[in-house]
This record gives sequence, structure tokens and C-alpha cells, in this order.
Amino acid sequence: MPLIRRIPKRGFRHTPRFKREIVNLESLKSFKPDVVIDPVALKEAGLIQSLASRIKILGDGSVTHALTVKAHGFSKSALEKIAAAGGRTELIL
Repeated sequence: MPLIRRIPKRGFRHTPRFKREIVNLESLKSFKPDVVIDPVALKEAGLIQSLASRIKILGDGSVTHALTVKAHGFSKSALEKIAAAGGRTELIL
């Protein structure tokens, strides 16, 4: 039997550096106007599971009032929709 078949095989298991959680703009409608939305507020609202994970806001849905959103990442459409509603976005590093 060839040597390559006799040697035990071990695979590679990729473990991500950090967990990501996705929040859509549609779920941010429940927040009142001119409120700051940060990871703590998202956790209290039940939109994310853990404060240790990174949060990305996606542009699925629409926002009708101004919000200040702090997250680790934003999609282009989410940035445009939040700015069109008169809100602000802040990146958390």
C-alpha cells in the first residue's frame, strides 16, 4: 500500500476570530426617533445574543426617522438609508 494512504489523515478546521451578528434596518423601526442605538440597546431589545459579537447593520427594510447607530459594520444601502432619514452612523473599532 502506498505511503500516502497509510498515514493518518488530519483535516483543517477553520475557527472564525469573532462571531458576527446581523441586524436589518427593518428591526430598528421599533426604536424611538433621535435615540442612540449601540450594542447595549440592541441586546436589551433582543436583536442580538451577545455583546462580545460584532454587529453589522444591513439595509433590508427602511427607516422613517432619524437614528444614531453605532455598530462594527454597515452595508452601503444601510448607510444611504440612514443618512436619507437624517440619521448618523458611527463605526465601533
